[in-house]
Amino acid sequence: MQALLDPVFLARLQFAFTVSFHIIFPAFTIGLASYLAVLEVLWLATKREVYMQVFRFWLKIFAVTFGMGVVSGLVMSYQFGTNWSVFSDRAGPIIGPLMGYEVLSAFFLEAGFLGVMLFGMQRVGKGLHAFATLMVAAGTFFSAFWILAVNSWMQTPAGYAIAPNGQFVPEDWWAVIFNPSFPYRLVHMVLAAYLTTALVVGAVGAWHLLKDRSNAPARVMFSMAMWMAAIVAPIQVFAGDLHGLNTLEHQPAKIAAMEGHYDTHRGAPLILFGLPDNDAAETKYAIEIPKLGSLILTHDWDGELKGLKDFPRENWPPAATVFWSFRVMVGLGLLMAALGFVSLVMRLGGRIYSNAWLHRAAILMGPSGFIAVLAGWVTTEVGRQPFTIYGLLRTADSVSPIGLPGVTASLLAFIVVYFAVFGAGVFYLLRLMGKTPGGDEPETHEPLRAAGITPVAGLLPQQLDRPAE
Repeated sequence: MQALLDPVFLARLQFAFTVSFHIIFPAFTIGLASYLAVLEVLWLATKREVYMQVFRFWLKIFAVTFGMGVVSGLVMSYQFGTNWSVFSDRAGPIIGPLMGYEVLSAFFLEAGFLGVMLFGMQRVGKGLHAFATLMVAAGTFFSAFWILAVNSWMQTPAGYAIAPNGQFVPEDWWAVIFNPSFPYRLVHMVLAAYLTTALVVGAVGAWHLLKDRSNAPARVMFSMAMWMAAIVAPIQVFAGDLHGLNTLEHQPAKIAAMEGHYDTHRGAPLILFGLPDNDAAETKYAIEIPKLGSLILTHDWDGELKGLKDFPRENWPPAATVFWSFRVMVGLGLLMAALGFVSLVMRLGGRIYSNAWLHRAAILMGPSGFIAVLAGWVTTEVGRQPFTIYGLLRTADSVSPIGLPGVTASLLAFIVVYFAVFGAGVFYLLRLMGKTPGGDEPETHEPLRAAGITPVAGLLPQQLDRPAE
């Protein structure tokens, strides 16, 4: 309750709330844009109409999700000025250009081709339409590239100097962008986006297969989603291991919190479960596997892992939050890999479209990608505390001089509006997903008209478009 009276905590909570809503939309659209591009290329290559049916089914969902992502992102960006003006001033010479590059390379690319992708199927050639879809997919990737460059620089700052006025200024843009943690975060996040999309597509396909096992579009989407889970989930586990080694090198206090270690160990155990307590400086009720922690993180049974006691107590992150969010992410990742493996077994046995238990498991796993992304984000951002720029700028020194009533009122307003607007949006998305794939009404090719202008009885559309004589 005391934290709720702290403007810094409420400003953090507001940003966490808005970014939690925002992050689930790009995590879906990054993967879905690439999936749409693959579907259209397969349609062009094979001429199988089923690929176009699946494309049209997911195109509507992509359009709604993309719009919700843009709106939630715009609102979030204003908080840099309202709640985090000191951070914006100090880090602006680096953060500002990187965000500008995202607009120039990603938003412009998406905006330039999104209209062709959504409305141009009957107005441009098939090849040009496929190119537009590929460009939208590329735009979503570039957006992830620049956002992760910003976040990674805040985690592992490099290529900067500190000006006399206290601002962080760039000395080497290559070092700023390709900072030590950036490659690992980019790969980890993009793979997470692909897995998130695969699990949603697989859940929707499984839902419709439970109702009709002969539905061709549902079979295609379920099969492709399970291939993605079977291939990408193990790669994600490997990429996560590399990311963890990089974090151990550059943010050892975060690793100590993730592992729940307060004391430095050689041959450190892997703590499966427990209750980290920063006040007592111990993880209570720990369930451990001897030496496995050192083996995973140092690839040596007797490798040394530093505990939180090796760092100043005022620099400790909230260990309990980081500890449990990390386990949620890893646990769901292992379940994704298990789902992919079981789907391979069912595929080899010829039962991938008929095994109802596999379909039910896929439906249950449908939202797991979003949960894992949020858990990973909590691990990353809370583990960076108490800094906004790791080791250089503390969170308490980054906040705007705002009062408790202002930040409380804006937080409550965000909660009410977000749940109303985005709740309605998610409900509409679920309705779209519930429609039978392949059962769309035929598209109309009549010209679009301004509001209030309706066809006159007895006249053909082309006669309405003639100028008055």
